[in-house]
Amino acid sequence: MVILIITAITACSSEEYTPLPMGYFRIDIPESGYVYKEPDCPFAFETSDQSRLEFYESGKPGETCWFDIYYPEHSARVHFTYKELNGNLREFSEEARNMAYEHLIKAGKIEPQVIRDTSRNVYGIAYDIEGGVASHYQFYLTDSTKHFLRGSLYFEATPNQDSIRPVLHHVKGDLKHFMESFVWK
Repeated sequence: MVILIITAITACSSEEYTPLPMGYFRIDIPESGYVYKEPDCPFAFETSDQSRLEFYESGKPGETCWFDIYYPEHSARVHFTYKELNGNLREFSEEARNMAYEHLIKAGKIEPQVIRDTSRNVYGIAYDIEGGVASHYQFYLTDSTKHFLRGSLYFEATPNQDSIRPVLHHVKGDLKHFMESFVWK
């Protein structure tokens, strides 16, 4: 009986409740394997086996080969737009630069990186954009005479740098591989 009374008294004692701090789920990302893709477009490339290609029409005449590389597990999407050059490389490259620098208001930093591979005739600029922005990575590739391809990475989630950092790092690595394997036909 005494044990029952002691148990009842100690069981009813109030302990202070301390809530746990907010945290993020741990995201384990498997290493990418790469698959060679040769769509009905004037280019070919390798993309992650964790992604899928989704083609769509731009709705404008002469603008074909618009597609997304979609990562369903990470809700990440890279939008690609292809355009044929007709003496308008400066216009398209300036438009790509302006689209990247529109994020400057919320970006902590924008780092442009020159892409130059004379052996494959692939040139361009990649913009690594840090901060609470909508698109963290944008780039364009060109052969400087006939072809222009622009890509930009978006997440289908609120742009919280801490929560998307591991996926962002992973997808940017895949995009670098994409650019290194990219060839014009």
